[in-house]
Amino acid sequence: MNQNKVIGLTGSIATGKSQVSNYLRDKGIKVVDADLIARDLVDIPIVKDEIKKAFGENIYVNENLDRKKLAEIVFNNDKKRNILNDIMHPHIYKIILDEIKNSKEIVFVDIPLLFENEKVNEKFGLKFDEIWLVYVDREIQIKRLMDRDGISRDYAEKKINSQISVEEKRKKADVIIDNSGTLEETFKQVEKNLKKL
Repeated sequence: MNQNKVIGLTGSIATGKSQVSNYLRDKGIKVVDADLIARDLVDIPIVKDEIKKAFGENIYVNENLDRKKLAEIVFNNDKKRNILNDIMHPHIYKIILDEIKNSKEIVFVDIPLLFENEKVNEKFGLKFDEIWLVYVDREIQIKRLMDRDGISRDYAEKKINSQISVEEKRKKADVIIDNSGTLEETFKQVEKNLKKL
């Protein structure tokens, strides 16, 4: 494997990106997970203060962020979502870029909304040698999301429609990992593409 290649790993909701991410981790490959970073960041004092300032003291209950409440606020309000992103992004990207810099080997950066955030990635100087997409077709996606979250078809479609379609992402990705079959078949594709690196 070449020195310090940066691979963007993405998918769409319910395509199974986490399964691929975990598989890579189990193999001892470095995976930097943007969601996990974001989840931990909200407990850091400087970030906590900024969030309280923007969304009110009571967004934290017993010093814990009320994630559900915050999600409800930003989900339907672009202005508020942008405020939250302006607080979070500089910290998230600093950590991601530090992780890449401190790594000698291949690094996968797991970003769920990688294509949705292309401009943000550019702004903070996050570049990828390759982008891998974990893919299933829309019908499988809807079904898996309904099963996973116990939600109606309508709601599942609404959630899926809030992201760039997986078919659009397919056109932009360098490597497609088709997760429609068994996990064994999925991991075989991962292995094949790892060898190419």
